[in-house]
Amino acid sequence: MLRSPLVYDRVLDETFQAHPTRRALFTTLTEHFGRPVISLFTSFRYPVMLEDDDADMLEGVLRNLDLSDGLVLCISSPGGDGLAAERIVNMCRAYSGTSEYWALVPGKAKSAGTMVCFGASKIIMGPTSELGPTDPQFGEGDRVFSVFNVVQSYEDLFKRAVEAAGNLQPYLQQLETYDEREIAEMRAQLALSEDIAARVLASGMMKGQNQKDILKHIKIFLTPERTKTHGRPIYRDEASGCGLNIDLADPDAEYWACVYELYLRSNNYVQTEHAKCIESEQHSYTVPIARGGD
Repeated sequence: MLRSPLVYDRVLDETFQAHPTRRALFTTLTEHFGRPVISLFTSFRYPVMLEDDDADMLEGVLRNLDLSDGLVLCISSPGGDGLAAERIVNMCRAYSGTSEYWALVPGKAKSAGTMVCFGASKIIMGPTSELGPTDPQFGEGDRVFSVFNVVQSYEDLFKRAVEAAGNLQPYLQQLETYDEREIAEMRAQLALSEDIAARVLASGMMKGQNQKDILKHIKIFLTPERTKTHGRPIYRDEASGCGLNIDLADPDAEYWACVYELYLRSNNYVQTEHAKCIESEQHSYTVPIARGGD
């Protein structure tokens, strides 16, 4: 006689939010969307980023699924490497039988996570779902700076020095704190971020538009001029106003309750047990939390 899992095993799965606690949610959501659902969660609590290794893990899931009808990528991430985001976009498109995918944002997909959403044919968002600016940042810990703001401050200072009449010493002293080679590298980072965003949009949900128009539409994502800070949310109405194809999810819909539960369980998992988690109904790839002294 077949026996159900021991109660103790089920309790452990619930305590540690093991993959079996989410499997039924993937099944329900796959049936609802008519295409497999894959989740990509990286921690907002621990210092991890979207990176090339995540694309490799994602490929390990994608290559073992029937994606003839496309896929839904459920993403939650504070961001990371823009080049890794571009790889993830290309990978989802390459493995999809429809050459496109849908991005599902139950909570927050920021920075490079937003870039991954840019590559989708549509972005499914609830009323509290967040995208965010994609301008690059640098620094560590509490000292994180906007590359755009640093370049802007350097250019403003240089302009004032050129236009100044009289004593240039105060301007020269301030300009000495900048390294022109670093400024050149920062300009390149800004150009790369814009290029990735424009390219994935031009080959996806903004197909047919030229790069100049695309960059104009999504300007709020590219600089902190309107958002003021990198972490500020861009909600679905504002994202839709930028020309993005936003599917406005009804928070009272039955399927959104499953989306919300998947988000809570997966987000808890990458705050407590592992730092990253890429899953489907059948598969689970995780990255442990790096603990000091381990």
